[in-house]
Amino acid sequence: MPEHILQMRQIQKTFPGVKALDNVSLDVDHGQVHAICGENGAGKSTLMKVLSGVYPYGTYDGDIVYEDRPVEFKDIRDSEKSGIVIIHQELALSPYLSVAENIFLGNEKSRRGLIDWDATNSEAAALLTRVGLDLSPHTKAGNIGVGQQQLVEIAKALSKEVRLLILDEPTAALNDEDSEHLLQLVGGLRDEGITCILISHKLNEIRAIADVVTIIRDGKTIETLRLDGGDVSEDRIIKGMVGRDLENRYPAREPDIGDEVLRVEDWTVHHPTEHSRVVIDGANVSVRAGEIVGIAGLMGAGRTELAMSIFGHSYGTNISGTVYKRGKPISTKTVSEAISHGIAYATEDRKKYGLNLIEDIKRNVSAAALDKLADNGWVDGDKEVVVAEEYRQSMNIKASSVATVTGKLSGGNQQKVVLSKWMFSDPDVLILDEPTRGIDVGAKYEIYTIIHRLAAQGKAVIMISSELPEILGICDRIYTLAEGTITGEVTIDDANPEILMQHMTKDKD
Repeated sequence: MPEHILQMRQIQKTFPGVKALDNVSLDVDHGQVHAICGENGAGKSTLMKVLSGVYPYGTYDGDIVYEDRPVEFKDIRDSEKSGIVIIHQELALSPYLSVAENIFLGNEKSRRGLIDWDATNSEAAALLTRVGLDLSPHTKAGNIGVGQQQLVEIAKALSKEVRLLILDEPTAALNDEDSEHLLQLVGGLRDEGITCILISHKLNEIRAIADVVTIIRDGKTIETLRLDGGDVSEDRIIKGMVGRDLENRYPAREPDIGDEVLRVEDWTVHHPTEHSRVVIDGANVSVRAGEIVGIAGLMGAGRTELAMSIFGHSYGTNISGTVYKRGKPISTKTVSEAISHGIAYATEDRKKYGLNLIEDIKRNVSAAALDKLADNGWVDGDKEVVVAEEYRQSMNIKASSVATVTGKLSGGNQQKVVLSKWMFSDPDVLILDEPTRGIDVGAKYEIYTIIHRLAAQGKAVIMISSELPEILGICDRIYTLAEGTITGEVTIDDANPEILMQHMTKDKD
């Protein structure tokens, strides 16, 4: 048997304006747990999508050798036939089907052209036992917790005679008990000879279960470290993940910070469907006029959940805690209330939640503050055009006119429309969730300049970003979040990538 089950050589993958993978190489040995780690956006998931055929052969450059033969997977079913199965972070179970139906969905047990339900349920029961899940195969998938759903996904992979199992952030949404169970299962699969590739931000988990870790940064392979000797520390891995120069990618700024504008105290949020699961646990956050406050955290830490729950309880249930505006408690239970109190939230998903892509620029700019354009209950179209045109010019939105359909703009220009919309509402507090995601370097610089301009106007800005250099290059003060808990508060003078990553990977007490 060859030493390697997998070799990926000089893999390159480019999206419009972004080189996601730049000559990445990876060797995975038979029967090992091989971890891949890096910051959000480093290219880890993209690499695994290339391997599994989600991005088919021909859409990337480079070579993949699997079980000592070159492979050219045209889709995910093609890779599954070879024994490669990927479990994505966003689980793909149908909540309306039974656990057994989910396990064999697309791989049905049939006899004479009809589904053999006896075989389906009995084999599903055996697979559930194998993954340590005491559950009836008839149970609806929508009635079980996230931890159990993750185990059902692994049972589904085992039904396909998996030889190489890829787990993308498998414990991101799990509690400690479910995480430990899943890692024990991964260790058991390794003992059975199944090779596992584990993508994770949780360095304690990587050191506990992985034999080898490959670090990817900015779409490039940095190094591969063996962990079975026990002499590789978390600090060593962190150094590889974040060890880059910040360079001059951020405009200069002299902050003029005033009084406190917003304070959130003892903020606790429960999951919208799993009501017993705490997503945000007793968070305390504040921001002052003219200040840019960063919120840094790894995938699944709860950054977006915190922002959305503050902004009109847009996420979560059983929300408790108090929001203060200039020292006085306010209610933000609805989006309308939050906006009326001068709070704005620019979502991380501008295409789905931030913009109406089939509408033009002027309609998107005016959407959050139509009352400012209303005359006796009717929107004044002429005023709407004038306002939108002012923002098109001041924000340097590259479009021939404000009648341009927003969906036809580039990502950077779409983001400028999102910011224009909220600037027109004239907020006192602006929460920016991944404001530069998916846009090129030049557009990022323009967005940074706009954020600085807002702070200079006395706005209180909260900025969420997956990119530590961006947080360090833009913010005055930084909160770190891990598993729904604020784990640190660092001024920019005391902050560096290693300190932030240490806080971001800190275990809950």
